[in-house]
Amino acid sequence: IASTTDVAERKRLRAERKVPRRLHKQAADFAARKRRYEEHMAIFSTRNSYSKTDRDATFMRMKEDHMKNGQLKPGYNVQIATEGQYTLAYDVYPNPTDMKTLIPFLDEVETFLDLPAHIVADAGYGSQPNYTDILERRGRLPLIPHTMYRKEQKKKWREEPFNIANWAYDGKTDTFTCPDGRRLPFSHESQRTDRDGFTRDFRVYECESCDGCPFRELCTKAEPGRHRQVSVNGAWEEQKHMMRTLLSDEKTGALYARRKTDVEPVFGYLKANLGFTRFSVRGKQRVKRELGFALMAVNLRKFIAKGIG
Repeated sequence: IASTTDVAERKRLRAERKVPRRLHKQAADFAARKRRYEEHMAIFSTRNSYSKTDRDATFMRMKEDHMKNGQLKPGYNVQIATEGQYTLAYDVYPNPTDMKTLIPFLDEVETFLDLPAHIVADAGYGSQPNYTDILERRGRLPLIPHTMYRKEQKKKWREEPFNIANWAYDGKTDTFTCPDGRRLPFSHESQRTDRDGFTRDFRVYECESCDGCPFRELCTKAEPGRHRQVSVNGAWEEQKHMMRTLLSDEKTGALYARRKTDVEPVFGYLKANLGFTRFSVRGKQRVKRELGFALMAVNLRKFIAKGIG
């Protein structure tokens, strides 16, 4: 049978005719995806997730985890300011971390209340931006332990040889000495700016040579040929030292000790006595109003019970 190339040629021509249509379909699909991504990013803003049923809510890990699998659920971060177990101010935030809610919450409180001389909060709020804001912008004293405050009190932390806080420092030569007795002189200064625009200044110290060090694997993860570097944030270290001093002082330490008996009972009363463990509405403004009614009920019941007693 005589061979022919007609069939192959027809298939080639048909495939060529499909190319423009396929490219047009891909371009339209990419454009639609881009619009959807832009819509999602506009809703996200500075968050990393949002709920389709309540776009103001963010997926968070809740304390109530019945499945014991760390399931994420849409929720809000509730912030309250109390005095004598009475709620004076409150607000809700879509940010799951307390550290980034303190400054906007204090801004909200200052619109109708004068801040006290001491701002008391737990270690979840201890950060350099928060300390700097309270000290320099508001002229108040923070009584907020930094995140490592409790760990630094333990014997294991104080005796850890590869912890930079336990290394010998010579102020005259501006040099650290590692556990192997090697010097880390000052190398250079650097700056780091986070996503919120806060800039931290560091002094960087670098070991003269880590070659042949028996502790290299325990001390650093630097690649072979590179040496151990240590970055020291002077402002942050001063703030942490101030917190240790204030929290160890008898007067200010007693003020901080009152925090857990002042703030935590309000949340406990909401959950245990009123059964208020979740919001029944959607949208930040509605959630805030519902929380306001619940906190007002707690204040009134405590006031009435105190009057009766």
